[in-house]
Amino acid sequence: MSVERIWHASYAPGVPREIDFEPISMPEYLTRTAGRFPGVAALIFMGKKISYRELEALVNRFASALTSIGVKAGDRVAMLLPNMPQLVIANYAAMRIGAVAVMHNPLADEAELTRQVKDSNSTVLITLDLLFPRALEVKEKTGIRSIVACHVTDYLPFPGNKLLRYAHKDIYRKIDPEPGIYEFLALLDRTPDAPVENGACWDQTGAILFTDGTTGAAKGVMLTHANIACNTQQLRAWLPEMKDGKESLLAVFPFFHCVGWTGMQNLSILAGWTDILVPRPESQVVIEILGKYKPTLLPAMPEVFSGLLGRDAFRKMGLSSVKGFLVGAGPLSEKATKELKAKTEVPIINIYGLAETSPMVSATPWGGPEKAGTVGVPLPGTDLKIVDRQSGAVEVPTGETGEVCIKGPQVMQGYCKTPERSGGVIRDGWLYTGDIGCLDREGYLTILGRKEDLIPIDGGSIYPAEIEDTLLTHPKVLEACTIGIPGGHRGATVKAYIVLKPGEKADAEEIIAHCRATLAPDKVPQSVRFIDTLPKSVVGKILRRAVSELDRNRPTKKSGNEKN
Repeated sequence: MSVERIWHASYAPGVPREIDFEPISMPEYLTRTAGRFPGVAALIFMGKKISYRELEALVNRFASALTSIGVKAGDRVAMLLPNMPQLVIANYAAMRIGAVAVMHNPLADEAELTRQVKDSNSTVLITLDLLFPRALEVKEKTGIRSIVACHVTDYLPFPGNKLLRYAHKDIYRKIDPEPGIYEFLALLDRTPDAPVENGACWDQTGAILFTDGTTGAAKGVMLTHANIACNTQQLRAWLPEMKDGKESLLAVFPFFHCVGWTGMQNLSILAGWTDILVPRPESQVVIEILGKYKPTLLPAMPEVFSGLLGRDAFRKMGLSSVKGFLVGAGPLSEKATKELKAKTEVPIINIYGLAETSPMVSATPWGGPEKAGTVGVPLPGTDLKIVDRQSGAVEVPTGETGEVCIKGPQVMQGYCKTPERSGGVIRDGWLYTGDIGCLDREGYLTILGRKEDLIPIDGGSIYPAEIEDTLLTHPKVLEACTIGIPGGHRGATVKAYIVLKPGEKADAEEIIAHCRATLAPDKVPQSVRFIDTLPKSVVGKILRRAVSELDRNRPTKKSGNEKN
């Protein structure tokens, strides 16, 4: 092995350097946890609690229900649901019979969803009732033969489950059963309660998760049961201060996203923790749930934390129950970190990962130094190296930048429908992530951006993140994104897209002058465009490719408050 694991010295006490991975699939972990903690709440959804004993029984029964409508081992079962009990039940039921759980964003439009369903070859679609018309359109254009519709009210406590149907007709849609069309609870009710043999094979595909699509069309990532279970074990080992059967976490990340899938859903089931489901991660909703259930772990995206910190109710509320924060989809800003630390001194764990790595790669050590802008050190059992961007064959010295490469049991099986692309990103067991980063002497990783996002100027490369960090220090700037505009004798020029804070006004010259004060001349934006919102992924990542598309055939200007 050419990689020296310099990060081991940074591990928190109690974290193993290596893990003797248990060859146990996640459905088997659920059975084990139901035996260890039968009365512990596995899920809380809008006041309804489902214990691990109940969840195990529901998964068994829905596994039988899927079998009754023709689902068999190897079939792909598409999920089009927000965070709600039916999503967890369906995920684990599909995996238990050896089928593949395929996760989709409920906000995906009909064209994108159709493409993804074709890519995965799904034959069953489990959807929210409100999305049923879209599901029918997809069924007509793909190999979907059955649709199972779920209602938000299915698992609400009485009498709310009845009253909401009439008081809020916008959250309930009646589904008329017909051949190939089922309602979730009705399908369960007609299925006998019987034991189901575990069909999850360690080296077979257990799930397909789609990438964020930040660099093009979202790709379906095939993860084996080994990938899924090993990565969940890695994350559990990283949190030795948390106790099995004793913790609760706020499931803000959507479970169809890789971080929510492993870091909330699967981690909780392995450890016997309670997932408090958040179907809509709006600040006020999160604040209300925080106050009511007092979770011990709060995982969320930087955008969610920023939204919370902007609310008086959050700034004033106590967080004595919270033992730690997990931050995914990018590190928490220095400003937000300071504000959280002013409220509570508990650890802030920045995590880094990709769908292709199940997704966890690195994290801030529990109780260790929280270095601003970093995403921690590699998890146990994970190798990481930084290679030169040109050949990808030469490791660069510590502290120098290059492409981040990952090796470990969490590295994907491959991309569905496009195996040739898998060969391009996995070489000799190493996943070439396309992310540009560097390691410091303690093994802390900093991600500087995507390889394709670098701006070529005067024969060198400019990192957009460095310019954006400077832009975000301007007191009037809320969000920023920089791109390269090809052309000219220098190769490209820098253009900044700016979202101002509410009520603020600024012109381009003011922004450019701010950058000149701290940045090298070649990094200073040559033009600025002010817009109301930046296009983002479901977890708040700015979609730089979409920003570049905004610029096509549009003139720029160096001054004035240019708007959409």
